[in-house]
Amino acid sequence: MLINAEHLLQYQRCKRRPILDINADKSLRDAPNDLLAKLQQDKIAYHRGILAEFDYEKPKYPLGNKEAAQAATLQLMQRGVEYIYQGVLLSNYQDWVETATEEYTLLSRPDLLVKQPGESCFGDWMYVPASMELGKRPKQEYQVVAAFHAQALATVQGVTPDKAWLILRTKDVSYPVDLAKWTPQMLQILEEFIQALQLSEPPEMFISRQKCNLCHWHSQCYAIAQSQKHLSLLPGVTPVRYAQLQTLSLTTLESLANTNPTLLEDLPGFDSIVATKLIIQAQAVIEQRPLILPSSLPATELTYTAPVELYFDIEAQPDLDLDYLLGVLVVDRQNHTEKFYSFLAEKPADEELVWRQFLDLVWQYPDAPIYHFCVYEFDTVKRLAKLYQTPKSLVNPVLNRFVDVYEQLIQSVALPVESYALKVIARWLGFEWRDKEASGAKCIYWYDKWLETGDRTFLEIIQRYNEDDCHATRSVKEWLANFFQNAQIQ
Repeated sequence: MLINAEHLLQYQRCKRRPILDINADKSLRDAPNDLLAKLQQDKIAYHRGILAEFDYEKPKYPLGNKEAAQAATLQLMQRGVEYIYQGVLLSNYQDWVETATEEYTLLSRPDLLVKQPGESCFGDWMYVPASMELGKRPKQEYQVVAAFHAQALATVQGVTPDKAWLILRTKDVSYPVDLAKWTPQMLQILEEFIQALQLSEPPEMFISRQKCNLCHWHSQCYAIAQSQKHLSLLPGVTPVRYAQLQTLSLTTLESLANTNPTLLEDLPGFDSIVATKLIIQAQAVIEQRPLILPSSLPATELTYTAPVELYFDIEAQPDLDLDYLLGVLVVDRQNHTEKFYSFLAEKPADEELVWRQFLDLVWQYPDAPIYHFCVYEFDTVKRLAKLYQTPKSLVNPVLNRFVDVYEQLIQSVALPVESYALKVIARWLGFEWRDKEASGAKCIYWYDKWLETGDRTFLEIIQRYNEDDCHATRSVKEWLANFFQNAQIQ
């Protein structure tokens, strides 16, 4: 059986995914989506940008022939080529771990093999591996994979590299990987992965939205989780908290809902507030109704109805460090009107212009509260003000009017939902976006396509999505205000 660095990378993110990749029916995987395609294109472009700085060679071999791939790589290494791009190195697991009884072929394909002085089976030179990663930090998973490449390289060239390198997006220089630290951890993770491969069933799923949404097994795992009413679908249940609940055999909604908070509050990942909130969250899902959290304030900033209210949402392109669309819905209750303003940077250089346009608009309503969902809008206004040297006298009064609907919501009520994302809550209330497939992630892809093609259709769908986000924020705000007003009456 073949194990490669991608398996090891994914195992650190999800113990289930690489097992399914190897053993499960591939026809059950989700179809590739636009965002995955964009990430792949971004990675290719990133590699090209890095490789432009190197005089490199790439081994040539028939597609799918791993033995020929290694032979072509070894030929380049024997010639002493300075930089080798995506060489292929094969070794046996038994050569890595003397006590191993299992037979596995390990395949390493480091992004770069870099020649440096030293002694190896090739002569008075050796190679060290370098990985080009889209991430901005030297995450554990990157360093473990770098150690995997280094170990494979040691088997092939007869000498262990003294280091490995990570080339990250935010660094002008490479990040050195401490192999003395990471190689033992890599071997331990590899051993755990091999043990998991030998089990009759894949590891239990844990639905983690940020990690799972881009996985091609997401639909299959999510369907299983829903059928089991798995606790990972309950907001507030993190992997750490779930592990603690498992030790107490609290693995169902009913068992958690009937638990005394004092049983949980001293466990890792919990305290008295978290324990109480999580139990009420389980009760809300079982009863399929919203429940007021104890000691919560009745969302006073939301129950107040202002003559004019502003609802604010931003679309951004993180790769460009760009906030390209600032959308504001102006609701004038006195005149019974509402109007949406879409301040759009059609090119990155227009960001300052839309920032100024946004400020001009919100200052036309100096007393109007500015409702938004989550902290991003607040933080972005501070960032743009600093970036474009906006006087504090123009920014601070605006920030003082911001009201985070999300924060008000999660501090006051538990809803029968799987997530407190805007889409989930608004849809629970019956709100629907005009473009069913639209999302913040899709907008990143669409804005890139706009810059690439000049097709205004991409801008129009982004603007519709942003406007709908503002309306969705309004629907959540108004529901929460009405909920507490009715609760006070009762």
